Amino acid sequence: MPKILLVEDDQNMVALLCTLLKMEKFEVVAAEADADFFALVSRESPDVLLMDVHLDGLNGLDVVRALRADSRFDDLRIVMTSGLDMREECLRSGANAFLLKPFMPDDLIALLRDGGA
Repeated sequence: MPKILLVEDDQNMVALLCTLLKMEKFEVVAAEADADFFALVSRESPDVLLMDVHLDGLNGLDVVRALRADSRFDDLRIVMTSGLDMREECLRSGANAFLLKPFMPDDLIALLRDGGA
């Protein structure tokens, strides 16, 4: 069962995504937006980091760049989400994929399942 580390500051979105991903047989760990990402990713060893670009007091792009600068996280697939079309910035920063909000649940599941993330 693939493990997803979810980083999103909208608690309604967290609840919806957790429910959806668990129904689709993913293991889900929801992280606080102010978490120590290096420690969390090291401890949880997720297959995918699913993270919003804009978090309370934190820029998701900075987190992605920091993770990509550390070779321990080379195999981590990162999917970024945002209500703004930031696809190019996310991919340039090291994300494997980007989803524009609002996205269809099927699009997320297909992205996570096909390994394109």
